[in-house]
Amino acid sequence: MLSCTYKVVAIDGDYAHLRRNDIEPEDNETKLVARALLPPEIMEGSILKYEMLQYEIIG
Repeated sequence: MLSCTYKVVAIDGDYAHLRRNDIEPEDNETKLVARALLPPEIMEGSILKYEMLQYEIIG
C-alpha cells in the first residue's frame, strides 16, 4: 500500500500541482491532480497525505 506526503506548490484553476516530500528534490517533478480529488480547503503550501487512493490535509 502506497503512503506518501505531498506539498501543494500551485493551484491552477481546477488542478493543483503537487510535489512529493519524501524523495530527493532533483528527482522530484510536480504531479498534476484534479482539485475534485483533493480536500476543498487546500491552499498553496498545504501538506497532504496520500493513502488508499485518498488525500488528507495534515499540515
